[in-house]
Parts: sequence; C-alpha cells; structure tokens
Amino acid sequence: MNLFFVFAIIFLITFVSGRYIERIRIPWIFAALLLGIVATLFGWHVPLQDQATFTFFAQLGMYLLLFFVGFEMNTTMLRKRKTYILTTTIAIISFEGILGTLLIHMMFSYSWLISALIAMSFATVGEAVLIPILDDYGIINSKLGQSIIAIGTMDDIVEVVLLVIASIVVGTLEPGHTFVVFGSLILLCVLATGLIVIKSERELFRFTKIETLFIFILFVFFLFIGIGNIADVAPLGAILAGVVVRIFLPPSRLKAIDSEVRTMTYGLFAPLFFFWVGTSLDLEYMASAPLLILAIVIVSSIAKLLASFIASRKELGGRGSVLLGVGLLVRFSTGIIIMKFFLDHGIIDTQVYSVIVASTIIFTIAVPILFAFLFSKWGKHVKA
Repeated sequence: MNLFFVFAIIFLITFVSGRYIERIRIPWIFAALLLGIVATLFGWHVPLQDQATFTFFAQLGMYLLLFFVGFEMNTTMLRKRKTYILTTTIAIISFEGILGTLLIHMMFSYSWLISALIAMSFATVGEAVLIPILDDYGIINSKLGQSIIAIGTMDDIVEVVLLVIASIVVGTLEPGHTFVVFGSLILLCVLATGLIVIKSERELFRFTKIETLFIFILFVFFLFIGIGNIADVAPLGAILAGVVVRIFLPPSRLKAIDSEVRTMTYGLFAPLFFFWVGTSLDLEYMASAPLLILAIVIVSSIAKLLASFIASRKELGGRGSVLLGVGLLVRFSTGIIIMKFFLDHGIIDTQVYSVIVASTIIFTIAVPILFAFLFSKWGKHVKA
C-alpha cells in the first residue's frame, strides 16, 4: 500500500468516526489518535519505505499545532500575569520533580542526580496534544487556556537545560556544541525581537495579498524551527514563531491568517500527527510492570494536581486549578528524548525506560478524555 492510500484511509476514518466521538464532547481530531492505537493493536504500520516521509509530515503537524499555540497566545495577558506563570511553573515542576526523584531513587536505586533528571524530564508537558480541546471549547484565550499554554512553553526551556545536563552526565557534550546550542537560542531571541521591533515598518513589505503574506509566515515558521532544531528545541522555535507572527501582522489580517493556519493545521497535518502518536504507543509496555507504572502515574498525578491547586487556586478558582493540573498531566513532549538518550548511553536500563514510556502512554490516552469530561461539567464555573 503506497503512502497516498494510507493518507486517504486516515482522513476518511477520522472524518467518519470523528463525528461520533464529538457526541461525547471529545474533539473529532482524537479519532485519528484512536485509529493509530487500533492500528497498533492489530499490528498494522506505515510501510517501511514510507516511514521517514510519514514521520516528517506528522512532526510538521506537531510543529504547526505549536505554532498555533504561539499564534493564539495573548502576550498582553501573559505580561500582566508573568509573576503567576513563573511561580506556578517553578512550583509544579519542582514539586513533581522532588517526589519523582524520591520515587525513582527508591524503586530503581539510581543516583540522586540521575533520578532527578528522570523525574524532571517526566514532569514536562506535551501541550500539543491538548491544543485541540482548548480550541474546541474556545478557551485558548481564557485564563485557564493561557496558563496551560504558558506553563507548557516555560517547561520547554527547562528541557533545554536538562538536555545539556544529560549530555554532560554521559560525557558526550563538546564545548563547541554547547556554544552552538546557546548561540542558536540567542539567535532565536534576536530574530524574534528584531521582527517585533520593525513591525512599525511592516508596510514596507507591501503584503497586498493573503497568499504572499502567508509565504512570509511560512518563511518565519521554518526558519525558527530550523534554528531551534540546532539546539534540540524545535518545539520552542515553533511556539516563538507563532508569537512573533501574531505581533508582526497588521490587525486587519489576523482573522484571515488565523483561518488559513487553522485550516492547514487541522485539515491536513494534525490528523497525521495524532495518528502517529497513536502508532508510537507500544501498548506492550503497559503489561511489563503494572505496579511500577501505577506508582509513577499516581505519584505524578498527585504532585501535579496538588501543586497546581496550591499555586492557582486564587487565580483560577478551585475547579479551574484542578483543570489546570489535569491539563498539565499530558505527556508526549520532547522530555522523552532525554529518556531515549539515557537508554542509548547505558545510563538507564530498558525496565526504567519501558515504565516511563508506559506511563506516558496512559497520560496521553487518558488526559484529553478526562479534561474534556471535566470541562463539560465545570466549564461554566471556571474563571474566564
């Protein structure tokens, strides 16, 4: 079966089944995720010769979702709430990191440093998985939606630090590469600042048509991802590109561009991304060590929910803070790269890796469904 038929099947089944899962208040796009899981259960995979191409399209879907996150980010609201965002991010990651470190150290007898790196990497958020729900309920620009997005973006910065520390621990980070990583991050910031500064001169670009303006947006999108990829933070580059594009665009063009980005993301690439997520979940892991997996899921959930409730109760209210905690439980972030990195270099064994991945599987499947269910019940009581 060639790749064109694979795409046709994915889109057809997503279209048909998506209409039914919407009846239980779950965004239609998750039909592609469920299709990927079913395909895995029956042992069906994308043909080997097409896997690299399919993975590229799927990752492009992830980057477009993250670009959409940045594009919808209310920077004015975030500036007003920067103290809350920063303290909440630190509180959540620290609390989950401490409890996770203790658990990993006691269960697997790793050193405190390795245990801390494992726990901190697992504490990061895969916000791209949750974006369709926030968008479906129209809460991306609410306090709750912006909090999830901002905290999820902040922990991408934590991942950069963790990747550097992980490389130092295994002795693979060369001084020159350190310079490249931080140089790339600085270049991203300089480019973002430059585009924002020259926005007053944007008429010089003379974007008379939406098509030509969209070409410029794609240039910014791929440039920022490319630079971010050098420093292993391509997701952060995609988010930053969205933020910069929204600030740079003339207000009169925002609605049209929003429609274009939304159509391209959800109409083409996002279903491929969620199908890829589904096929990436090795369900055999879940039977490898059920008690260990359950312990990690419970400890991680308690830590994130409790930290979110304590840090956000005044800002979002009781139910809003619980929804924040549930939303931040979603995984499938680039934090799993650190786990694979440790496994490849013999720092952790396959048991630990399998348990962490299995926990990620559970969160990836359960969190979107749980969040959608709770919001359908509590949404009207959550602070706007």
